[in-house]
Amino acid sequence: MESPARLELLTLRGHNGSVSAIAVTRDGRRAVSVCSDSTLRVWDLDRGSEIHTLAAHSGSVTAVALTPDGLAVSGSEDRTLRVWDLVTGNEIHALKGHGASVTTLVVTPDGRFVASGSWDQTVRVWDLASGEELRTLTGHTGMIGALALTPDGRRAVSGSYDSTLKVWDLETGAELRTLAGHSGMISTIAVTPDGKRVVSGSWDDTLKVWDLDTGAELQTLAGHEGAVTALALTPDGRRAVSGSEDCSVRVWDLGSGEQIHAMVGHKAPISALVVTADGRRAISGSFDLTLALWDLIKGTELQVVTGHTGAVEALTVTENGTRLVSGSADQTLRVWDLAALLSRYSDGRPEGEIPVDRTSLADVNHYWGAASRPEGGSLSGTVKEESARGSKPDA
Repeated sequence: MESPARLELLTLRGHNGSVSAIAVTRDGRRAVSVCSDSTLRVWDLDRGSEIHTLAAHSGSVTAVALTPDGLAVSGSEDRTLRVWDLVTGNEIHALKGHGASVTTLVVTPDGRFVASGSWDQTVRVWDLASGEELRTLTGHTGMIGALALTPDGRRAVSGSYDSTLKVWDLETGAELRTLAGHSGMISTIAVTPDGKRVVSGSWDDTLKVWDLDTGAELQTLAGHEGAVTALALTPDGRRAVSGSEDCSVRVWDLGSGEQIHAMVGHKAPISALVVTADGRRAISGSFDLTLALWDLIKGTELQVVTGHTGAVEALTVTENGTRLVSGSADQTLRVWDLAALLSRYSDGRPEGEIPVDRTSLADVNHYWGAASRPEGGSLSGTVKEESARGSKPDA
């Protein structure tokens, strides 16, 4: 077997700043990326070419989401959201109303509405057909850092720097309940597939599980030794996977609240997480410039994927699960052959590879500015084999 194996399919260049978020169309053929250079770019994932540069924002673009019918919605530090036609590249609407930077946004499953959160401490709901603001949801006393929707699109959950979550009725704009219990800012939120629970991650180093109907706190997931920075749920809604400033990835049982695995390997904070469709693997991105593949059943690090020369800030998987797209502070997107990577572990550990040694990949003391290649770093587009470290005993 040839080693190291090349998994990088494409490198997409064109941005002039950090790529902070990526969305992929349902057919997996196009990606939309947003950047600190004030632009969005639309990419052909088959040809590896740029289709459009969407340039209307006057500040860093912070968030993006796609509608089922082929529109993109972006949010920016210029206080606006913009709606784009992905086929023509034309701007359809400029949504103005926020009084400060837009930090996060979510589109309802039917593609009719978008909810946005901002530094102005509000959530706003917009009609995508008309571009009109329908309602402003007030009540938080800190910026909105995270937003999530229930699967039916009828309720939104916002997380704030005021340490609370709020549940909103999107149709009426009514605040249904406030979820208070964290002692630090809310950084990330995920709603379970059945719409009954929400999981929140916080700068207080914990995650919490909440009942969306009653507002009751069901579990506190404690174990991280740094702020929770990334969160993903398995498709069955039974487990949560979290990443943290403590550089670990942890797996939790949402029913019992128990920590199943604490997985170590990254040398800098975790910035992004995705879980595969079968719920057996997770991929993390880190400020140490690498991606890592984890076995969620065994609690082991299977593979390190290198190629980026800056912090990995965004991850997404195509709907068919064959490709992984990452965005980085190195101003690039990279497209990886996820199907090939996963197939290597379908029947157990492959042979003939070299144990992971991350010591030369990045200096943890410089992760916030990791936009340049680390000393000795010349591992472009390569992977190295399973770490002997894997899962550490639960504390």
